Amino acid sequence: MDRIPDNNRTVSTGSKSAHSAYSPTIEKSEIPYDGAASSGSDRQVLSSSPLSLHSQIQQPVHSQSPTQLDSIHRLDSRESERREGTDSRADTPINTRPERKVTVRSERSLRNTLSSSRSNSRGLLDGENGGHHNEKLSTLGCCKAILFASKLNVLLVVIPVAIVAAKLHWSDVAVFVLCFVAIVPLAKMLGYATEELAMRLGQNLGALLNASFGNAVELILSVIALTQGKIDVVQANVLGSVLSNLLLVLGCCFVFGGYKFSSQSFNQTAAQTSASILSLSCMSLLVPAAFVASSKESMDQTANIKHLSYGTSIILLIVYILFLFFQLKSHAHLYAVEGEDEVEPVLPLWMSVALLLGVTVLVAVLSDFLVGSITGLSESWHISNVFIGLILLPIVGNAAEHVTAVSVAMKNKMDLAIGVAVGSSMQVALFVTPLMVIVGWIIGQPMTLFFNTFETCILFVSVLIVNYLIQDGESNWLEGVLLLSTYIIIAIAIFFYPQSSVSSTGGVA
Repeated sequence: MDRIPDNNRTVSTGSKSAHSAYSPTIEKSEIPYDGAASSGSDRQVLSSSPLSLHSQIQQPVHSQSPTQLDSIHRLDSRESERREGTDSRADTPINTRPERKVTVRSERSLRNTLSSSRSNSRGLLDGENGGHHNEKLSTLGCCKAILFASKLNVLLVVIPVAIVAAKLHWSDVAVFVLCFVAIVPLAKMLGYATEELAMRLGQNLGALLNASFGNAVELILSVIALTQGKIDVVQANVLGSVLSNLLLVLGCCFVFGGYKFSSQSFNQTAAQTSASILSLSCMSLLVPAAFVASSKESMDQTANIKHLSYGTSIILLIVYILFLFFQLKSHAHLYAVEGEDEVEPVLPLWMSVALLLGVTVLVAVLSDFLVGSITGLSESWHISNVFIGLILLPIVGNAAEHVTAVSVAMKNKMDLAIGVAVGSSMQVALFVTPLMVIVGWIIGQPMTLFFNTFETCILFVSVLIVNYLIQDGESNWLEGVLLLSTYIIIAIAIFFYPQSSVSSTGGVA
């Protein structure tokens, strides 16, 4: 007896005859049939019991339907072929599933072929309009790509006006405002040039370049102010950059992102690591303040503070280098941004280098004019240099980052937004601040890590609040309101902070 698998049941056939040639013996009430050619009525006849089928066969021909007659004749032919040994399919199970599987495979092959064809077409289009074509851009095409890279570039027209205002000795207020506005698009363009050059240099060198030039505007402003002997402006600028990124930028990210999404999650480990390193930088400012407070009777405290600041700055720079290794090598997976599209460089290598150098020179020139007008602005508006350095100057360097961080937060990419805000704060605290101390040591300026008590306290409170809010790995708009409220309270306090309370070295007079 042959066992023939079917779609829904097992079919058995027998070789015995009973009653007549038209009544084959059917075991288990099941008979084979060709599923591809049988209709629903055929299956109803073929699945009948032996008795009912025998009665149907014994019925007169005129009382049977054409479908029943066709099924009976087909069964008779198959049975005759099996008895004569001429059925080539006797040993082969009759099943329609192989045919269906072949059809499915054919459809999948067709889909794969179409998919491959579309991919090849997309690749050809990318090759025509993407990276390969970008390498062949003319100089005019590169200039157009630079000018249309950001909407902030419409402010580039202010640059010549600011230079003319400074050279013609316009009022300090006019020079400050014009230079302030002109540096904003240059900061964005400096970041664009850095990214273009980083993509040409490869992953490791590119990441190192981004880490070094991420806060180039703050670095240039601080160096210019340091060479002019405005230590209070330098200290206020670096501290204001940290506070601006931690409270203002991160707070706006939480508010605008939380307005669109009820709750947003981010990499808790990476955020906590950056916040912990910020705590180290905060401690590096608390120690000199506590040192001065506990040793006021000492005659050599100025020299001791300098030595303490130099040693602490070297340690902070070493920690920053180790953090770069942690971020780029040993634990790079913590800082990998999911869903980030790979972008091909638009500018050739020489154009990227030229743009980076040219923008850096322009920022340095405008920063020189800007810092030189701070004293006149302070006297005209009756505000302290600390307020200008803590509140106004950080906006210049962080405006582009502010827009970027908020835009990615509204796309629910909070890891990238926190990386921009908290990462920039950590870079200023671990790299720019100690570097300014070392530069001041070299050029003979008394730049130290001794900030006055008020500035140290507001930094400590800011770092504490940020650490508390990001420890759960989630954010919402209310947390952003808390950060923005803290920043506004600090700004009001600094606005009314007396200028005479700050000495030339940042200490309490």
